[in-house]
Amino acid sequence: MIEKLKLSNGVRVVVERIPSVRSVAIGIWVGTGSKYETPLNNGISHFIEHMMFKGTRTRSAREIAEAFDQIGGNVNAFTSKEYTCYYARILDEHAVYALDILADMYFNSVFDPDELKKEVNVVIEEIRMYDDTPDDLVHDLISRVCYRDHPLGYSILGSEQVLKSLSRDDLFKYIEDRYTPENTVIAVAGNVTDELLEQIETHFAQYQNKGSSEVTLNPPVFTRGAIHQKKETEQSHLCISFPGYAIDHENLYSLILLNNVLGGSMSSRLFQEVREERGLAYSVFSYHSSFKDSGMFTIYAGTAHNQLEQVHQVVFDILQEIRDRGISEEELEKGKQQLKGSLMLSLESTSSRMSRLGKNELLLGRHLNLDDVIERVDAVSMSSVKKVTEDVLTGEASLALVSPHAGIPEKLRSDILV
Repeated sequence: MIEKLKLSNGVRVVVERIPSVRSVAIGIWVGTGSKYETPLNNGISHFIEHMMFKGTRTRSAREIAEAFDQIGGNVNAFTSKEYTCYYARILDEHAVYALDILADMYFNSVFDPDELKKEVNVVIEEIRMYDDTPDDLVHDLISRVCYRDHPLGYSILGSEQVLKSLSRDDLFKYIEDRYTPENTVIAVAGNVTDELLEQIETHFAQYQNKGSSEVTLNPPVFTRGAIHQKKETEQSHLCISFPGYAIDHENLYSLILLNNVLGGSMSSRLFQEVREERGLAYSVFSYHSSFKDSGMFTIYAGTAHNQLEQVHQVVFDILQEIRDRGISEEELEKGKQQLKGSLMLSLESTSSRMSRLGKNELLLGRHLNLDDVIERVDAVSMSSVKKVTEDVLTGEASLALVSPHAGIPEKLRSDILV
């Protein structure tokens, strides 16, 4: 059963008690990420996430790390386009102690100027590592071309130039604006005690940031286009994207099942045809990214340079077959069972449950229990999948390519308008 509390200052607390386990996962979720940045501060959300681990008024960065190591717990954080999360997973007996450290990081990080300079270099190295990983880079490129100048297309990591320009005051100002009580969710899952909930209120009820977390953005418009980055790689890395659905779309589960059939599993059509039957790629898959007000459906493949056009043609042949003939009843039923199975397995992890709580509260403001989700999966029909196919796979497409080619081969460029 999911419990939802709202503190007097607007901080939301979402709890799932699981008395049968001995662990607790705690997450502090903030509704901010690269979507809420500008060209002048792009990357600041991710950089603040890093700086939260670099020392508080009472603990050094080393002491923060040692505090979790000595209790056998895990602490980490991540930044996405729409949210940032600071989290820990610990034994239930250490939950109050872990919460105290997380709250200390959240409220009392000092952003020491010397640490700030060092961490700028650390994140620059992260950017360079990312740029040296073409199968990651191509996904950033496809997002950039699909969303053009909208912040949803911005890189989460930002750029070297912007990072070097950020000051300590810039970080505090951004926190004042975005890290507000009404924009903060505390998600907790596991063997949760009343004492832990009392401590959450003690730490967070007096939180009174006065900045405005409300940012009005026009919904992004999916843009047809193509982008190429020339790199001396061993493979060509290709992404093809179509406009998808927002996270609250009524046909989202139909799209998830369509993705499962197309490229979301080892038995999918893309995997079986491109990899198993033709041996053209090691990695080939599809996925759907849902945001508050938009979505992207993406196909990825990495292949030898001389096989790029062949892989591209096979992908579009499979797309055309699904558009013309749809999927089979057998594929639909198999997809439902796979989806329900993966959902059930994920519920065995307190971290997964905590993440589900935090993300749903921030982006949707509501929570479905397991029976509700299974009911929605079972309700997907052949006709609803056909509708999704017509909505998603028969419109404009965009393309991103990382390769040593001089540019995008004309065959690939001519096919992005389906």
